[in-house]
Amino acid sequence: MTSLINTEVKPFRAQAYHDGKFVEVTEASLKGKWSVIFFYPADFTFVCPTELGDLADNYAEFQKIGAEIYGVSTDTHFTHKAWHDASETIKKIKYPLVGDPTHAISNNFEVLIEEAGVAHRGTFVIDPNGKIQLIEINAGNVGRNAQELLRKLKAAQYVAKHPNEVCPAKWKEGDKTLAPSLDLVGKI
Repeated sequence: MTSLINTEVKPFRAQAYHDGKFVEVTEASLKGKWSVIFFYPADFTFVCPTELGDLADNYAEFQKIGAEIYGVSTDTHFTHKAWHDASETIKKIKYPLVGDPTHAISNNFEVLIEEAGVAHRGTFVIDPNGKIQLIEINAGNVGRNAQELLRKLKAAQYVAKHPNEVCPAKWKEGDKTLAPSLDLVGKI
């Protein structure tokens, strides 16, 4: 398997449920801002609403740093609306829920579990140029943490603005970074 890091998002076209409407989302929708593509296995399940609710609770923080979130499953946009209408947790969501019933997006991001017809728990951070900067794939029974994703997104944004610096483990906004150099080798 080759890495998708630093590759451009492949073309796609899909319908999403967003702000009470059905809207189209394409790879072009991701350009010009930081984006998080958040794949989850299916609507009306167990771990998925806890993750999506966590993102909803932290959505304002993502928006403050200029990032949009796109929740994606292999369900249809109609199913997303029905879930939104049925679940108090999902009603909180203000970001687009993208339908991928053809599996095109899940295949593009290499997260499709073909025999099940659902996606792995895949998280992708995309830069404003449409290039993938961060990938995290979890097993279906392990939920993700929106605060940790926010920390990683801030780190990706920081190093994009400061190309001669890197963010060490556990880096948080405002912490010291490292400037790789010959003088630093063996001193950490």
